[in-house]
Amino acid sequence: VIVTIAINQSKKPLFSMEERLEMIHDAVKDIPNVTIEKFGGLLVDFAYEKKAKVILRGLRAVSDFEYEFQMALMNKHLQKEISTLFMVPNEKYTYLNSTIVKDVAKNGGNVKNFVTKFVEEKLINKFTDIGM
Repeated sequence: VIVTIAINQSKKPLFSMEERLEMIHDAVKDIPNVTIEKFGGLLVDFAYEKKAKVILRGLRAVSDFEYEFQMALMNKHLQKEISTLFMVPNEKYTYLNSTIVKDVAKNGGNVKNFVTKFVEEKLINKFTDIGM
């Protein structure tokens, strides 16, 4: 399994690429056969280069489906041998996204049920460092 982080110049993430890689590494450190990599360009091309056969995508809500379905069809058009598999989270996490978690943390709320201890500490430290 390869966990990927896209290099997306149009987004302004709270954490640097190195910090994001570090947080994911911590979250999966006890899971065998998992690597973490960043990539630029198209995910399907990255998957092809890595000889992957499946792209795993999460669907939190019905609203995610249309975009993800269109992307899966385009990916299949670009690389016919790569399939997309959709997974849904436990229903208690369907409303979560990074913006909500960051907003709760920024305002002093408790996020320990939504992120690892390491990520919780990183969020607290980040918002303390930037004076929030």
